Amino acid sequence: MLTSDQVRATADAIAARQRPDGRLPWHTEQHTDPWNHIEGAMGLMLGERFDAADKAFEWLLGSQRPDGSWAQSYAWDGTVLDPDADTNMCAYIASGVWYRFLLTHEQSFLDETWSAVEKAIDYVLDHQAPTGEIAWMHHANGTIDKRALLTASSSIYMSVRCAVAIAEEMGVQRPDWELSIGLLAHAIRERPDRFWPKARWSMDWYYPVLTSVVHGDAAQARIESKWKTFVVDGRGCRCVADRPWVTTAETVELVVALHNAGRIEDATRLFEDVQFLRQDDGAYQEGWVFPEDVCWPGRTPPWTAGSVLLANDALTETSAAWNIFRGDDLPQGLGTEEVQEHLAQSHAQRVQSA
Repeated sequence: MLTSDQVRATADAIAARQRPDGRLPWHTEQHTDPWNHIEGAMGLMLGERFDAADKAFEWLLGSQRPDGSWAQSYAWDGTVLDPDADTNMCAYIASGVWYRFLLTHEQSFLDETWSAVEKAIDYVLDHQAPTGEIAWMHHANGTIDKRALLTASSSIYMSVRCAVAIAEEMGVQRPDWELSIGLLAHAIRERPDRFWPKARWSMDWYYPVLTSVVHGDAAQARIESKWKTFVVDGRGCRCVADRPWVTTAETVELVVALHNAGRIEDATRLFEDVQFLRQDDGAYQEGWVFPEDVCWPGRTPPWTAGSVLLANDALTETSAAWNIFRGDDLPQGLGTEEVQEHLAQSHAQRVQSA
């Protein structure tokens, strides 16, 4: 595991890559996206760089659009690069805000960010289908790509649970959000046909376990099903099944999923395996190509470093927020019977309308 000095060095490396306005781009002269920006900010907090993390939140609040969304990406100079809205990226603010509250318990921070969180989650859940899954993309021209991504929907599941926790702290009741959690969980667990097939990508394999939508025996079975497909002994986790590279972020996210599933030995070994990609300044290479034995594509993104710190924290159970991905203390949403009743009512209404 990382020492406290190594954690601080990695947080300092994230801060060193931050733009003056608070953005955390992928790399020099490259873009910023809201999801990875927040992942980097969470890493900053673990290294006690709250000054830089708060600057990251300031940029996030300042760049939110009136409808509650963010652009999919922003150019190096801060202008909008891709104006489309990715629903998962928009939802992740709730995870970042709740993470900071778990670490500091500063009510004033929730007061400052609540409006942005509420607008973002309402925007995202406006894209939820009656069967629970969430459309992944709202294009700037107004059209919506209604395909749902399993990885994105799993991440949104965690973010909405965090949003309900924030609402409860604010004294606000959002039963509609709780219903959305239940519907989304039902779709992920029971309706794989509702999601765009992306079996080549390791994230679709482990994300339901990472975000604790799937747990217990089902989580164990899911991990076992593709372990040999994606895990490269001694190196890490492949990003894509049929490509010869491992990536730091996917590897350490799998570490958290394994920890959630109680596979501590596997999680620890995998975390140690990927440390060969740590740089002298505490940053981490994005990936490694194993036939040529070289780092690829040569970037050291803040979000990669942030994901390493989050995995280290989960494994060591150090901070007050270590179990956010396991979700032990997060609201569960509505139960199976209530969700089934809602689905039956929605189906009856659609039949009647037809």
